[in-house]
Amino acid sequence: MAEVSAQMVKELRERTNAGMMDCKKALSESGGDFAKAEEWLRKKGIAKSAGKEGRVAAEGVVGTYVHGGRIGVIVEVNCETDFVARNPDFQELVKDVAMQIAAANPKFVRREEVPTDNLDKEKDIQREILKQQGKPEAMLEKILVGKMEKYYEGVCLVDQLWVKDDKKKVGEMISERAAKIGEKVSVRRFVRYEVGEGIEKKKDDLAAEVAKTLGQA
Repeated sequence: MAEVSAQMVKELRERTNAGMMDCKKALSESGGDFAKAEEWLRKKGIAKSAGKEGRVAAEGVVGTYVHGGRIGVIVEVNCETDFVARNPDFQELVKDVAMQIAAANPKFVRREEVPTDNLDKEKDIQREILKQQGKPEAMLEKILVGKMEKYYEGVCLVDQLWVKDDKKKVGEMISERAAKIGEKVSVRRFVRYEVGEGIEKKKDDLAAEVAKTLGQA
């Protein structure tokens, strides 16, 4: 890989609005060639999507997905124009997001939505587990950072591993699709239903039920 200077990274960042580490990697992978580096970023869905952060995605669709008659999902995915909302690639993205929600059961779209109380509770639980494992007190907070990343991967949609390709996260998949579509794309909200969820199921006394069936009760 080519040696990349800070000035090269700065220049590519100004051209693409991509992150510094992404720019450095793009230049390294491209042998210091700026045109190839920009192309690398576009293929990864980084350059285009990064440049759209300030734009408003107020159009889109409400998509649905039902799995086996037992799990149902309603999700709102936004884009910038009604034209793109009708695009087959965008429609496919919405379906993939709904299927992800059905399969992985996230609780939030992104980590900024997780209530502070939830985070504090999870941190307390993980600290206690680490203490019981005999981890040094001085190391707890450092280890906790990794534990919380795992927590986010479980409860936040964009941080989850994509069920169709576990080598990338859902957020990365959405960014790549947004680059292909050519507009800012954002998942706004979702609801997931599962049959029987929240209902306290009756616990039958099996012995009594059998006896009743046999006429002994």
